[in-house]
Amino acid sequence: MNFLNQILEVKKEEAKNLKKEYSLSSFIDMEYFHKKSLSFSEKVKSNNSSLSIIAEIKKASPSKGVIREDFNHLKIAETYLKNNVDAISILTDEKFFLGNISFLSDIAKIKEVPLLRKDFIIDEFQVFEAKANGADLLLLICEALSKNQLNELTNAAAEIGMEVLLELHSESQIEKIDFNINKIIGVNNRNLEDFEVTLKTTKKISRKLPEEIILVSESGISEKKDIDFLRETNTNAILVGEHLMKSKNIPESIKQLKEWCKVESENLRNN
Repeated sequence: MNFLNQILEVKKEEAKNLKKEYSLSSFIDMEYFHKKSLSFSEKVKSNNSSLSIIAEIKKASPSKGVIREDFNHLKIAETYLKNNVDAISILTDEKFFLGNISFLSDIAKIKEVPLLRKDFIIDEFQVFEAKANGADLLLLICEALSKNQLNELTNAAAEIGMEVLLELHSESQIEKIDFNINKIIGVNNRNLEDFEVTLKTTKKISRKLPEEIILVSESGISEKKDIDFLRETNTNAILVGEHLMKSKNIPESIKQLKEWCKVESENLRNN
């Protein structure tokens, strides 16, 4: 958790600087703010034949360093869209993930599916900034926020037409969640303290979540056996970043993922 605290200290400074440069009304005047958001939850509910895929755009991570050297966020997004992913996650954190908010606004110009702003959101200004730059969906991290902050930021997003992917890493965070307003829950399979990844985290936490929520499993998904394992849970969607970013043939990797995600459902229909 020390590493998360380090990130949050940086985010506090970033939020202060954001407030010096912008007002909430200045975000409201920006191009994308009044455009209707694309609904990720509707996308998932309409996708009955397979798990939905959120494909991530991520140049680097604190645990792996630079993941993709030939990184072009717009070309990657175009590839994802051509290969019919269900949503795109975009890392906008600069210091730790080498992202940028401009990645989001650039991709928003060509978007056909919901865009997730993936960052460490701690302030309402960041929520408005996300919407103003074309995000449809916003990541909030349970471990980074109090129960009151989670509710306030979720409501702030809802008021401007955005959905929230509420992420948690451990069972201890469940008590913070108001499932009346948080309907999309992400389980991150990466431990925040030692960066160890295990899909058992999704299985363990999913047992304690309401059945009606949309469950997204994040991190550590790269093989068919991973998808098969997640079928034993209530998982509705997967978020895949590193596997795609390391791929030498992203279209082929997406095609393979899509096959893995739908094969079980097809077998069930045929039986």
